[in-house]
Amino acid sequence: MIREFHHISLRDRNSFGVEQQAARLAEFETADDLRAIFAGGAPAEWCVLSGGNNILFTRDYDGLLLTPAARGIAVTKDEGDRVYVRAEAGVEWDDLVEWAVERGLWGIENLSLIPGKAGAAPVQNIGAYGCEAKDVIERVEMFCVETGTMLTLDAAHCGFGYRESVFKHTLRGRVVITAVELRLSRTPQPRLDYGDVAREVEARGGVSLRNIREAISAIRRAKLPDPKVAGNAGSFFKNPVVGASEAARLLAAWPDMPHYPAPDGGVKLAAGWLIDRAGWKGRSEGRVGVHERQALVLVNRGGATGAEVIAFARRIQRSVAERFGVEISTEVNIL
Repeated sequence: MIREFHHISLRDRNSFGVEQQAARLAEFETADDLRAIFAGGAPAEWCVLSGGNNILFTRDYDGLLLTPAARGIAVTKDEGDRVYVRAEAGVEWDDLVEWAVERGLWGIENLSLIPGKAGAAPVQNIGAYGCEAKDVIERVEMFCVETGTMLTLDAAHCGFGYRESVFKHTLRGRVVITAVELRLSRTPQPRLDYGDVAREVEARGGVSLRNIREAISAIRRAKLPDPKVAGNAGSFFKNPVVGASEAARLLAAWPDMPHYPAPDGGVKLAAGWLIDRAGWKGRSEGRVGVHERQALVLVNRGGATGAEVIAFARRIQRSVAERFGVEISTEVNIL
């Protein structure tokens, strides 16, 4: 079923809480809904607005926004230890994590409390606490706007990288994700070697799916502001990856700089640390600020526009580049 809106406020549909409007917004459930929406051809401007948790509107949107509404979760194949689960695009990601934990299925517990919907997970290749969506995604189902047909893309062809995927590049504006299939396991696979996870799990009685989920959730709640209280989109910036020689230069000057090996042989730096050391943590300018407990998070102090947020972000980027010679890029999608 399609629910369509015209000249609709987006204030309650983006976690930053910025007041912009969309010329047209359509909530859809099925492939047939999408065929009907695109029956006359694709409009000049359109995109998917999923949970609105990783987007910043800097202007009114003159085109069509599509929001997935189907929320089914089902086991597609059970091989004993390995279980394949299909989640429709409109499922709240954290509801999917809870569903898996309740059934003793390992693989996404470290991604607890990440806001947004399942259909957005492969686009951003969401990740936290040493895990990424690509670790468990088996395939992605999508509607091809050009042909009106359904397609399936195996994970190997999704171009997954650090907060990257083919859906942000060559398939952007060409497909609409309708469902994601995950590969989960009944065999315990705890990953506790990131931050305070091991300590928080131990404080709850030791390793179990439930304790890991509760530990991750507690850590996130302690560090990240509730968008209902202070508008934000979670981590606004990506952690930069630099070459080995550049990392050596930085560590010689700042030996306490957090750093981690990156899959491509580079070194991942902590953008939050860079922003903090550049003097921005807890700082505000007008109606926008950096969160007091997590420097990666920009917050709407009340009534800020998207233009104000992005201008503030650009000043932080310049400041970090001037102090460290490191470029940090935005994780949030800017429209």
